[in-house]
Amino acid sequence: MTRKLVVVSAGLSQPSSTRLLADQLTAAAVKDNDFDVTVIELRDLAHDIANHLLTGFPPAALKEALDAVAGADGLIAVTPIFTASYSGLFKSFFDVVDKDALVDKPVLIAATAGTARHSLALEHALRPMFAYLRAVVVPTAVFAATDDWGADSSDGYLQSRITRAASELVAEVGRREPVTVVDPFALTVDFKDLL
Repeated sequence: MTRKLVVVSAGLSQPSSTRLLADQLTAAAVKDNDFDVTVIELRDLAHDIANHLLTGFPPAALKEALDAVAGADGLIAVTPIFTASYSGLFKSFFDVVDKDALVDKPVLIAATAGTARHSLALEHALRPMFAYLRAVVVPTAVFAATDDWGADSSDGYLQSRITRAASELVAEVGRREPVTVVDPFALTVDFKDLL
């Protein structure tokens, strides 16, 4: 059975090391697994997120992204780290996600930054936010500093963390029934029975 994997990338530049990390995590998760993958680039939704925060109503593209998150069997969430925490765009997106959309949903958290000094942001910022949203955050969080992408990163530590985190996510998704999203406006009783 095909499961739905949603990848949220909050990278601001193009190309983005945040998106690169998201892609590598996704590739590790889908390897030998049957996933239907949806990638959400928050950079493309920045104006819609701000409009939703101001009006309380999501524009069509943002609504589609929010529905994808709610209907996902698993989530990969990757943000750049600024000033020792997740980006404002990343936080704003999860501020507009329905408060119950992530309950018991397996989530793999990851981040990128210029220096390894920001690595603890995964534990003091991202993990508590997803715990508050009642998601199931896999034990291995993946952090990639600029040095992890360089020629001296041949030790494979980043790749081994990616592989381990992805396998933990796949295992958590496998422990759960597939997510089914119920349309609150669907007619659940035959019309003639209503008469």
